[in-house]
Amino acid sequence: MPREITDRSNSVPATGLLALALGAAAFGAIAVGALAVGRLAVGRVAIKKARFGTLEVDELTVRRLRVIEQEKPNARPRPNA
Repeated sequence: MPREITDRSNSVPATGLLALALGAAAFGAIAVGALAVGRLAVGRVAIKKARFGTLEVDELTVRRLRVIEQEKPNARPRPNA
């Protein structure tokens, strides 16, 4: 009695491809979300206003410079260095 031989297909089942596509989409969404959160965090750290007691610069090129001196009501004059 001869046996019937059936070939199995080497293709990936459709459910496997769907699961892979969903996993890739979820990974991409998480990566984009992480980039957005990182960008917001860096934006919050940006220095908007800075005060320096002493500033030393070797070279400085300035196109326009505005100097505004504000004196506090009870401030003592600083000695010139």
